[in-house]
Amino acid sequence: MAKLVSKTYGEALFEVAVENGTVDSLLEEVEAVLELLNTNGEYVKLLTHPKLPAEEKVSLLEKAFRNNVSEDLFGFLATVAHKGRFREIQSILSYFVDMVREYQGVGVACVTSAITLTEAQQTEIVDRLLATTSYEKFIMHYDVDPSLIGGVVIRIGDRVVDSSIRTKLSQMGKELSQIQC
Repeated sequence: MAKLVSKTYGEALFEVAVENGTVDSLLEEVEAVLELLNTNGEYVKLLTHPKLPAEEKVSLLEKAFRNNVSEDLFGFLATVAHKGRFREIQSILSYFVDMVREYQGVGVACVTSAITLTEAQQTEIVDRLLATTSYEKFIMHYDVDPSLIGGVVIRIGDRVVDSSIRTKLSQMGKELSQIQC
């Protein structure tokens, strides 16, 4: 249910941004609001408290955001609060960010390797991703997980390419266990 809410509201905000030609500016505002919400858990708890009336939630939003974001975004935040959906605001705004990135041809890739990758290796991975996907640009996140033994695991959205030695050893073990003498 929460995923459906995120999709519905996120798409609505995206459509407004495209119609008004404010995709880039709204993206910046949404990212700033998301960062604020992610770092102020008490504020989010207050705005999602079930006993706090919607009018008071909108009043709190007005004090925090009225003069700091566009009318489109403020109206959107107020609507979400009025509809009792503020509990999902972070996932709604994240969905919007993902839609804008797709619209702009920007992919987000998470690369996990057994050791820290050099700049040359990172550049090679980005070049290969650009060559094998429809994205024009990538936002890259790099992590290190020594348990991979070697190789890399690349995640782009719900797609995973796992070329780690740990996975290859696991697959070989499964294949060997299925061999009957």
